[in-house]
Amino acid sequence: MSNKLFVGNLNYRTTDETLYEAFSAVGNVESATVITDRETGRSRGFGFVEMASENEAQEAIQQLDNTELDGRTIRVATANPRPDSRGGGGSSGGGYRDSGRPRSGGGGGGGRRY
Repeated sequence: MSNKLFVGNLNYRTTDETLYEAFSAVGNVESATVITDRETGRSRGFGFVEMASENEAQEAIQQLDNTELDGRTIRVATANPRPDSRGGGGSSGGGYRDSGRPRSGGGGGGGRRY
């Protein structure tokens, strides 16, 4: 069990501070963050709260899951670990070179290493 929680179905007006205050009623909050869109800065409707201990995180799930915050019924669950973001990318492959000849081979690649 982790002490990091996923909070879903947030009102788009919910702030980090509002989230912090709601979870502070249950236990000690290390951090509370509403995730925002990189380009627009608007809330994406979910966030993460890190509680001081696993016991407090479990208590927060029990007390706050399916309760109302800023007019919306929120979902609270243990956060899944972040996927490994080092893979992916690779070369674009295909296409034409400066000489105008088709490129042989493929490219692509990247992705997960096993």
